[in-house]
Amino acid sequence: MSFTARSTFSSNYRSLGSVQVPSHRVRPSSSAASVYTGTVGPGSWISISSFRGGWGSGVPAGEKETMQDLNDHLASYLERVRSLEADIQRLEMKIREHLEKGPQVRDWGHYFKTIEDLRAQIFASAYETELAMRQSMESDIHGLRKVIDDTNVTGLQLETEIKALKEELLFMKQNHEEEVKGLQNQIANSGLTVELDAPKSQDLSKIMADIRAQYDELAQKNREELDKYWSQQIEESTTVVTTQTAEIGEAEMTLTELRPTAQSLEINLDSMRNLKASLENSLREVETRYAMQMEQLNGVLPHLESELSQTRAEGQRQAQEYEAEIATYRGLLEDGEDFSLTDALDSSNSLQTIQKTTTRKIVDGKVVSETNNTKILRR
Repeated sequence: MSFTARSTFSSNYRSLGSVQVPSHRVRPSSSAASVYTGTVGPGSWISISSFRGGWGSGVPAGEKETMQDLNDHLASYLERVRSLEADIQRLEMKIREHLEKGPQVRDWGHYFKTIEDLRAQIFASAYETELAMRQSMESDIHGLRKVIDDTNVTGLQLETEIKALKEELLFMKQNHEEEVKGLQNQIANSGLTVELDAPKSQDLSKIMADIRAQYDELAQKNREELDKYWSQQIEESTTVVTTQTAEIGEAEMTLTELRPTAQSLEINLDSMRNLKASLENSLREVETRYAMQMEQLNGVLPHLESELSQTRAEGQRQAQEYEAEIATYRGLLEDGEDFSLTDALDSSNSLQTIQKTTTRKIVDGKVVSETNNTKILRR
């Protein structure tokens, strides 16, 4: 959306001369004009009056009435000066309020510091938890490996003992067989005398039975000792394996219980990362929006300052013109009877008009171009 705004400011002033003319009766006439200007303030009208005397054949007016008109004219000038000064002050106040209400750059440093602290705390907590879990698992694994090694060593020792016992049993069987064969040979060799000496044969049979009983008793004793030893070893191994199985089950349960905690910590870490990303996006959006607003304000501020400068210059120029006219009136009043006020008004037959036109082009609330045109009209 674009539109063009025009503001026109016209001022009339007199060039007063010092021409001496004879005294005549004059008919004073006055004119007033109201002109809208966009440089003083929105919706402000400046009323400019001009007093003009001319030659005519109307009813003559006295110097008292002329003096009253001049006083009214001077009062209107002073009133316009005060009005312009008030408009300038009001415009300065608006500019100051506009600058004070402008966007301020917020300090997001404490938010970044809080985010960094939270991130460090989350990382430290997750690291400590994971480290404790790892150390516990490594300790359990090390203990289990030690138990496995001990079990393997014990198994090897038992296998070695079993092998040695088997060899000893085989050796004892061989010795037993050899002794039995030797005894049988002795009995066979001594069989010739058995018939001759029957009591000796009975003694040998008894001896063989005693020896057989002793060997049977010894074998039974060795068998019982081996069964007892191996039963004890098997029971101890079973107890160790059961204990290790229970410890492994407890470690697995602990790992299962800690896994949800680790997952919850990971979820919290992801949520904090998402929150950080959201805060960063919000910060970038706010910075972008404030930068755009600041750019718009920076674009409008030079035009406001230019209007303020023009208004001040116009007020100063009019004040100087009014002071010059006042000084001229004062000088004419001090001249006495040689030159009357009406004659001074009659001598100001040169009227000059200055027309100043300001054209601005506004696009989307932003001034994109400005043109000033000044015309001087004489009559």
